[in-house]
Amino acid sequence: MKRSTIGHWQRLGSETVYSCRVFSLARRRNRSPRTGQAHDFFVLESTDWVNIVPLTADDQVVLIRQYRHGVDGITLEVPGGMVEASDPSPLHAARREMREETGYDADDIVTLGSIHPNPAIQDNRCHTFLARDAVKRFEPHFDTTEETEVVLVPLREIPELVRQGQISHALVVVAFYWHHLMRNP
Repeated sequence: MKRSTIGHWQRLGSETVYSCRVFSLARRRNRSPRTGQAHDFFVLESTDWVNIVPLTADDQVVLIRQYRHGVDGITLEVPGGMVEASDPSPLHAARREMREETGYDADDIVTLGSIHPNPAIQDNRCHTFLARDAVKRFEPHFDTTEETEVVLVPLREIPELVRQGQISHALVVVAFYWHHLMRNP
């Protein structure tokens, strides 16, 4: 691949214009390396996120249905959430989310990859993991704004659920893509 000729924009300043539980909105003033002109950009600053693909020994994927306020509808997803300050690592956060949202756990958890969810306007990453031989060990427990329904789906059915739009969360589609790449190098 050809080496990039694009320069790095110089940060002139940054201020938080809004802050809530899940993100802050920052106004960043940056200077163009090409024109020298300064421009304002708005960035959602957030902690990193995680998601995890729990797979049982008989190739069932442990999915969750949950209501999502952004789309005002119910989605079908893998467990996931925010890396909290108390989490020693993204892997720890992913395992915690899997336990909380599904009651499933696994001792064999591997990294699938890490991406920028939307680098145009966000500064965080989403780390994705695979939990092999997941088993139900707990009852799910939720914070005050969460409620999920656990659904077991054969792994072979996932591509069709994506094609049909039943799995429509971009980060979940990426998780299954990485899983596919791991199984088919």
